[in-house]
Amino acid sequence: MSKKEGFTLIELLVVIAIIAILMAILMPALNRVKEQGKRATCLSNLKQLTLAWIMYADENDDNLVNGDSGEYSIHQNETPWVLTDWGSGMTERQKIDAIKKGALWSYTKDLKLYKCPTVNKIVRSGNMENILRTYSVADSMNCKDWPSMNAKMIKKRLDIPNPAYRIVFVDDGGTNPSALGGWTVYVTEERWWDPPPVRHGDGTNFSFADGHSDYHKWKDPRTIEFGKRVPPGAFSDPQPGNEDLHWAAVAMWGKDAQHR
Repeated sequence: MSKKEGFTLIELLVVIAIIAILMAILMPALNRVKEQGKRATCLSNLKQLTLAWIMYADENDDNLVNGDSGEYSIHQNETPWVLTDWGSGMTERQKIDAIKKGALWSYTKDLKLYKCPTVNKIVRSGNMENILRTYSVADSMNCKDWPSMNAKMIKKRLDIPNPAYRIVFVDDGGTNPSALGGWTVYVTEERWWDPPPVRHGDGTNFSFADGHSDYHKWKDPRTIEFGKRVPPGAFSDPQPGNEDLHWAAVAMWGKDAQHR
């Protein structure tokens, strides 16, 4: 009589335990690879949007496109780069129309360029909404002046000093309605105005006026804590000596953040 051989219960449990251990080791690495892929796509989107931003200036006497999307409504006779698409309760069709009627659409014509692949939906006013745009323009780039802190927006591309270091677009994730008109940073106080986006790891993606895009990782734990606050809100507590604030203020306005 031949004897059938097979795994014992103990052996099966050992195999299952080994597989579970391997999965626990591999999953974080796989998640990191997946995030790096999405980050690369986001960086490509920002680069292409910024090239469209440059082409707009080239074809409009060096004038920068209106960086506002309806939050400030201070630009006369200037079509914004996207129309207001962040109002609560807007349908997906209305959001698409707002992007397609924007001043940069003729240079892009791809909805995917306006959205980081890490975001699909957000909760706003208690409702889950599809989001089609996760990028905002820096207030300094023809979006909003702040006379109270002597921060003046730039209207002409040739007037941008050190363009390789000056922010144009930021991936704020679309989760903070207060930043969807534009994103800004204090220069008169050492605290955050709009929350610092913590979109990819402990940082986010930016594009710059020379046309390149890059990932910036925040260094101060206070930056990361405020950026991850839920729900998001403007204005942090004072954060004296925060090097992230100083970097952002110079990249935004060309001025270092100072304690008032």
